[in-house]
Amino acid sequence: MNIHEYQAKTLLATYGIGIPSGVPALSVEEAVEAAKTLPGPLYVVKAQIHAGGRGKGKFKELGPDAKGGVRLAKSVEEVEAAAKEMLGNTLVTVQTGDAGKQVNRLYVTDGVDIAKEYYLSMLVDRATGRIAMVVSTEGGMDIETVAHETPEKITTITIDPATGFMPHHGRAVAAALKLEGQLAKAAQKLSKQLYEAFLALDCEMLEINPLVETESGELLVLDTKMSFDGNALYRHPDVEEMRDETEEDPAEVEASKYDLAYIKLDGSIGCMVNGAGLAMATMDIIKLNGAFPANFLDVGGGATREKVTAAFKIILSDPAVEGILVNIFGGIMRCDVIADGIVAAAKDVNLSVPLVVRLEGTNVQKGKDILANSGLPIIAADDLGDAAKKIVAQVKQAA
Repeated sequence: MNIHEYQAKTLLATYGIGIPSGVPALSVEEAVEAAKTLPGPLYVVKAQIHAGGRGKGKFKELGPDAKGGVRLAKSVEEVEAAAKEMLGNTLVTVQTGDAGKQVNRLYVTDGVDIAKEYYLSMLVDRATGRIAMVVSTEGGMDIETVAHETPEKITTITIDPATGFMPHHGRAVAAALKLEGQLAKAAQKLSKQLYEAFLALDCEMLEINPLVETESGELLVLDTKMSFDGNALYRHPDVEEMRDETEEDPAEVEASKYDLAYIKLDGSIGCMVNGAGLAMATMDIIKLNGAFPANFLDVGGGATREKVTAAFKIILSDPAVEGILVNIFGGIMRCDVIADGIVAAAKDVNLSVPLVVRLEGTNVQKGKDILANSGLPIIAADDLGDAAKKIVAQVKQAA
């Protein structure tokens, strides 16, 4: 789960981490009132969307010369003008794709006199089974360019979970950022605070870009992104309340209500599979046969008829879907339960695209009988290879 910048900063502040003063706003009037509560005379108006690259982004509705999603304002009147341009319009960045995201929230912060910008992030390094701190002296809007063109300017420090954060980790961060004296001590303290926050909140990723050194010699978090392990949210109801469903794909939001693992993709063949590994193999074999999957969807090992029905409806809600492949291996999951759900959903939505079903495992014959007697044009497949060939052929034939 992702949250907005202002929410992430609120969480970080509880760990003693320095952030500039700021107030969220949902309207132009709230943005103006927010600015009036800040010291000024320099303000920053930031679009709040779940995507990076906001500063270099462009609004679809505005001209090519319009400013992006992060703007400096030298008066309350300029804050108001920026808010009017940004709210309700669609911001396109390198991370949103061409569709962009509508700006429904703003964050008005106090201006900061910046002496130097740095980059610092934390994530789970699955290769080592450790938390990794990634730091660079080249923070700011061009960090992606730095990663591609000068990767030697990026340092990765891994932390063994058996020992946790140690003083030498903090010193390594300060050294990588080329900080000395009081700033080095501040960087060591900050990196320890970030590690504690990362663990305590069950984060998947915590990115600070930029981390800034001010003219007065402070380290402040100027911008941050945080994402959390969805499986651990039950431990953090306060974090879960920060979820902004308007920033998520509606189908993925609906899938989460039924505990379905669903991710929309760009292809035309919808997939419903039980088990993440089998789902990946199913997508691969669709691609091998010359087509592209429209989604990843894992119904899990203990799905009910209602859950399967919901999964089927979610797949069919995607207008790009031209055919559906259901691939079920019934271990814990029973094939007859899957078949009941398929039939119920297909009748409910008036199925109008080809459907190929491959069943194997527990109660497989019962499942096949249910499908055969359903009166629906369901195409049975003997194995995964056969299923992929049949659904790709059906979609191409229909086109």
